[in-house]
Amino acid sequence: MARDVLSIARVLGGELIGSGLDAATPVDSAIRLEEFSVVGHPSFATLVVAAAEPLAAALSAGGPRAEALRGTVLVSHGSTRALRRAVDLAGVTAIVGADAGDAVLHPLLVALLATDQAAEDRLVTTGTKVLTQVARRGGVGAVIAELARRIDGWAVLLDPHGQVISTAGAGGLHVQDAVAVAFSRPVRVRYPGLQVHPVGTGEDLSAYLVISSREASMSRGRDLASQAAALLDLMLRTHDRTTTERLGRELMIGTLLDGGQAASSLLRRWGVHESSLTAFAITARSKSVDLERLVTRWLDEFGSVHLITEEPGRLLGFLRDDRVDDLVRRVEDVAADARVPLRLGLGSPAASDSLARTAAEARQALDLAATDGRTVSRYRAMPTVALVLDRLDAADGARLAEVLDPLREASGEHGELTRTLRVYLAEHGSWGVAAETLGVHRQTLANRIHRIEATTGLSMGSPDDRTAAWLALRALER
Repeated sequence: MARDVLSIARVLGGELIGSGLDAATPVDSAIRLEEFSVVGHPSFATLVVAAAEPLAAALSAGGPRAEALRGTVLVSHGSTRALRRAVDLAGVTAIVGADAGDAVLHPLLVALLATDQAAEDRLVTTGTKVLTQVARRGGVGAVIAELARRIDGWAVLLDPHGQVISTAGAGGLHVQDAVAVAFSRPVRVRYPGLQVHPVGTGEDLSAYLVISSREASMSRGRDLASQAAALLDLMLRTHDRTTTERLGRELMIGTLLDGGQAASSLLRRWGVHESSLTAFAITARSKSVDLERLVTRWLDEFGSVHLITEEPGRLLGFLRDDRVDDLVRRVEDVAADARVPLRLGLGSPAASDSLARTAAEARQALDLAATDGRTVSRYRAMPTVALVLDRLDAADGARLAEVLDPLREASGEHGELTRTLRVYLAEHGSWGVAAETLGVHRQTLANRIHRIEATTGLSMGSPDDRTAAWLALRALER
């Protein structure tokens, strides 16, 4: 509440005595002595109203009721010596000598607190309307910024894994403490007005909103943050994940992969007007990660259309070229947390009417990321040999591999000599390392290489011949 004990004393024109509660303690209710039994909320002050004599008698009587009164603020028109002595002995706080008579003190306080609460409610209502308006214009970040401004503090929005979605105020300086309090870990500094508001519930939990308010009214900050959490839940909630929608997306992505005018027309109807897009393929090495939900939330934050579909073991999607680096940062941030191991493969930009190429590139880049243990792999950064081979059709690849046909054994299969050549070239022609890898003597390795050269007509002393041999080996693997 906006009203604290000191402000109540000033409004009543009374004297604040005793040391039971801090004068800055917010007040939440006023009650007559005969109706009092327990303190409603330990963080707020309860005003107990009565004449001086009954209050002094109740404090002096001892027992559970007198003990409960120690946690309240006594309010009286009277200011007798007996009441002052009882307040001092009991160690409570009291407002004595109020201008209003005992008969009207209680209704006066109830009306005062009700008026104050109504004003608080109006501020919360106004704040909620403003939060809704900024949400339409600026998205999640704008809501967090407006909330921090209205509570005169900071705010941090975390995803369910503790990764930062947005911060405002001084929230960027307190992320670690926000994560700690959101996940019930020890907090380094207990900031005033620190609160955690889950965004969503149970399996639908989409984020944690952590705030710290310097406002005198903690309830206003709590109510505003609660409304903001509900608004953020609507903004971060993913699409309707029904089978019908997934099948529809799968068919639409199929149309995009087919390319041509139909793909361009579909993209325009889908609200995508970019002339080129970049494909991405992403997978999670943990079944506990809802990959589709995670990626769609990122796309919502980017303001991007959900051009995604599930494929066996991965999620395939298309993104505006200028948003690729944002996706990489999201994946790297999440993957830095060992609980959420992700792999991302990125194709190169492709015309919106011919996206099959970039999709194939993204899948290959993802395979490389998984093989090499990388978090992110870009097709353009893949080894040049892979790029060359990828652009060959099956017939050209077979012709390229024919240079090694003389190394086939009697069964027609590649065997010892082909394996020797692969190891020798992979070890950059190092005789010692290659021999050790093969488990043979250096002289045995030398004899095999001479046989390979004599059989194929290739010279391992020629850079061109070594390149041709390596391309042929890679072509065999396709």
